[in-house]
This record gives sequence, structure tokens and C-alpha cells, in this order.
Amino acid sequence: MRALHKIYLASWLAVAGVSAPAADLTLEGHRLIVSGPLDGSMVQVFLDLVRSANVRTVVFEDSLGGSAEVASQYAAAIRETGVNTEVVGQCHAACAYAFLAGKAHQFGEGDQVNALLIPVGTRPQPSELASRWRGDAAQKTLAEFIMPADPAREGDLAREMDAPLKEKWRPEHGVLFLARPTLFGRVYNTYYCDGTQGRDFTRCELLADADPRKLGVIVD
Repeated sequence: MRALHKIYLASWLAVAGVSAPAADLTLEGHRLIVSGPLDGSMVQVFLDLVRSANVRTVVFEDSLGGSAEVASQYAAAIRETGVNTEVVGQCHAACAYAFLAGKAHQFGEGDQVNALLIPVGTRPQPSELASRWRGDAAQKTLAEFIMPADPAREGDLAREMDAPLKEKWRPEHGVLFLARPTLFGRVYNTYYCDGTQGRDFTRCELLADADPRKLGVIVD
């Protein structure tokens, strides 16, 4: 329960607009630890480190969102170098898309609750769950949140391209992949959160037959 409370508190801070620390990078051997939001403050440092050939795994630790534009930069570098990714604690929105770009992406071990929140426009159908977050499909999903999908707005998009891209995802809205430790091993579940639950993720809808390992969200 204490670990779940951490999810609720951190999410509340993000929704309430309480100041959060900028991204922080720590290199531990061949593991690059990324914590805090992907806000653009450490993009160039991240790119230099991940392209140095010393990094084999990028670990996202308690990263509650950030910019969609920055997420695409992180993801491109991760795909380009073929490094693995890992989540320890919370990884929401922008962080989730960068995480999915890893050659192998997995949840970290330990006694913490690991949670991956991927924003979606609408509740995914069962047929979508099996393919939506595999390979290029994950990046196409990201594109839905950073540019108009309506061709009729092409002119508007052209005029906006000189300005920073705007995220369209809503706080606490998306699919939540959760792994929590128990006395009998880790339990994996998937939920749909429509955003009305606020910081109480226990009110999200449990999705049947949606183990994140079977869906390709966790790939060892």
C-alpha cells in the first residue's frame, strides 16, 4: 500500500502543478539512470552519453512525463543505438514512449511497484492491445499526440511547425501497466484510466487478459 501511495502522491504533484525537479542523469557502469521529467534540460547530455558506446541500458526511474517533442528525441537516440531500457518505479507519458524504443524493455527487479502509464486517445479495443505498443506502432501512437491528425488542418500545422510542439495527452489518462511484488512473486496487471479517477489509480478499469509481457510492453 505504501508503494501505491507513492504513485498517487507523485501523480497528484504533477496534476496540481507543484514544481518538480528537472531531468537528472547518472551513469553507473553501463547503465544510464534517467530520473525526473523529460523536459529538455538534459537532452544534449543524454544524446552524448547514449551515443558514447558505453551505455547498454537506459533506466527510467520515477519519470513523471515531460515534453512529447523531447520524448521523440530520447526515443530516436535509443532506437539508433540499440540500447535496452528499463523502468524502476514510475514512468509516465513522455517517459513511456522513450522506454518503448528500447531493443529490450523491461521492469526493474526489487520490492518497488513499477508502473508504466501510456496516454491514449480512447479506450483501446482488445484487438489493439496485442499490437499497439510493438515497434513502429508505439511511435505512431506518439505522433497522435504531437500533431493534428485531420488533413484539413495541414495549413494550421505548417504555421505551427516553427513553434514548440504541443502535447495533447491529458493527465492520468491512458493505459497503466503495473507490476507489484507479492509473497508469491510479481503480479502483472493492465488498467485503463479515463482520467476521472484523479490520483486514485485503484479506480481504473482492470483489463482482462492483458499481461504486459504478452502484449509486448515488457520484452526481455
